[in-house]
Amino acid sequence: MTPGPDTFATVQATFAATLVDEWIRGGVTDAVVAPGSRSTPLALALAARPELRLHVRLDERSAGFYALGLALASGRPSVICVTSGTAAAELHPAVVEAHHAGVPVIVCTADRPPELQAVGAPQTIDQSDLFGPAVRWALAPGVAESGQGRVWRSIGARAVAECRDGPRGPGPVHLNLAFRDPLVGSPGPLPEGRPGGRPWHQVGSPTLTVEARPTVTGWVGRPGVIVAGGGAGPAGDVLGLAHRLGWPVLADPRSGCRLARSGVVGAAESVLRVPEVRRALRPEVVLVLGQAWAGRAVASLVDEAAGHGAEVVALDPAWRWADPDRVVGRIERIDPGPWLRSAGALVPDDGPVATRDWLAQWTAAETAAQSALERVLEADAAERGGRLSEPGVARDLLGMVGSQTLVVTASSMPVRDLEWFSAPLDHPPRVLANRGANGIDGVTSTARGVAAAAGAPPVVALLGDLAFLHDVSALVEGAEPLPGRCTLVVLDNGGGGIFSFLPQAGTLDTRRFEALFATPQAPSVAAVAAGFGWPVAEVGTGPELASALGEAVARPGLSVVRVAVPDRPANVAVHQRLHDAVADAVGRLPGI
Repeated sequence: MTPGPDTFATVQATFAATLVDEWIRGGVTDAVVAPGSRSTPLALALAARPELRLHVRLDERSAGFYALGLALASGRPSVICVTSGTAAAELHPAVVEAHHAGVPVIVCTADRPPELQAVGAPQTIDQSDLFGPAVRWALAPGVAESGQGRVWRSIGARAVAECRDGPRGPGPVHLNLAFRDPLVGSPGPLPEGRPGGRPWHQVGSPTLTVEARPTVTGWVGRPGVIVAGGGAGPAGDVLGLAHRLGWPVLADPRSGCRLARSGVVGAAESVLRVPEVRRALRPEVVLVLGQAWAGRAVASLVDEAAGHGAEVVALDPAWRWADPDRVVGRIERIDPGPWLRSAGALVPDDGPVATRDWLAQWTAAETAAQSALERVLEADAAERGGRLSEPGVARDLLGMVGSQTLVVTASSMPVRDLEWFSAPLDHPPRVLANRGANGIDGVTSTARGVAAAAGAPPVVALLGDLAFLHDVSALVEGAEPLPGRCTLVVLDNGGGGIFSFLPQAGTLDTRRFEALFATPQAPSVAAVAAGFGWPVAEVGTGPELASALGEAVARPGLSVVRVAVPDRPANVAVHQRLHDAVADAVGRLPGI
């Protein structure tokens, strides 16, 4: 007997409600929905649960990065629900970023039932394996049928487990959910779940036992460095091991380790640009933690050290093999915190005695570099009547916003400028960036998602004018304002600044370079933001930026601060002066 229309609608609604119930049991607190028809059963099920914070976004591409931002800030899986066809394809950039960055997102694309596939039905594309290897797990369970309650609960619970606890670490999963008409229905009684609100499947964390490692004990007394990027592990554990070994920590701002502490090196990218300096500071051991730095000088140090026989060890709990230069000799598949604490316990109290001069050399280089950076930036601003430069903004921003603000930075020049020029601070803010695939896609959407996470502090996003215009649909606000406070600091140099640092700038004629790479845009950043109804401040000096930020971060919703910075050739010139000044200052030190 063929089920009637009401039965179809009820079964589908019950299936969707069961998935949502399992997600809530698994700790999901946020879901993002982009409007569409075919996704109606799941959208209604998400909206029906008061335990979930529901975020409705107009554009699927923006919605995907918004969901990524929610998960990036909270560490919990977020759900993104879209309709079929190109709506599903619009999620691909965010899925790729979540895959490479290790961000847990449950990606739900609605689909047409089998009878509407390959017959020219509207909004119907082949969505099987839509995201390829960019997901941790994918399932197309087909149209829901009655009597499958245990299956439904298993699917919902496994989606959470796969994206949060899978063997390759956190990342996106894809559920391609086929729904038949009629799409609007009320769920029946949900199939019985596990007692006590537990999810259908629970994944136990392995016990990470670190045995005594001769590798670590063999490091005592040898000159080494710790290279710390995003996801390096608890800063206290990183600095604790470094202190016991007498090693410097080359600390990316995203690592959380760029603290004003002895042995922390923030200017490594400028210090290590000179081959002679890299030779003088070449380590025998390198411990690599977290994601790679954006610049190449630190990587060159590690590469050259490996070429001279240095031991290179990386902690890689998610088995990502993030080693493009193929220099890592040993990989530890373990979370950084337990490994670092266990390793530190193996180092004797007098461990740093033999490396005292080694650490002093690095400390002197860091001190000289920071003084040179400060001196050049002050002189540059004075020459231009106090006007800010891009490196100047990067150096001052983290101190201006303070530790109670979260910074999201674009993956082009802003992340590099923060990495190269921001100084170690006593209490720096947390810094996030989409450095999985390293694109400029969805920066504003990601920042708004980060700001909307429950309990998130105010967010300040640092981005360029092209990244701002690239994600302009993120400025669209619905009838119900999105939660959180988010300030966009837009560095406006009239185009894609990073290309001016690449060989194309010196080998192509100006007209061809501007048209194909720099791509200056006609719209005004301020006019675009104001056109969407957002408050805009236009600043050019440090005091103006500090004042505008103070007002913006206290304001609910979105605010935009446009910073007028020098044009792209002038930006290249100030970068070169900074690097030259550091090279000169460090080169004058004894032994370098």
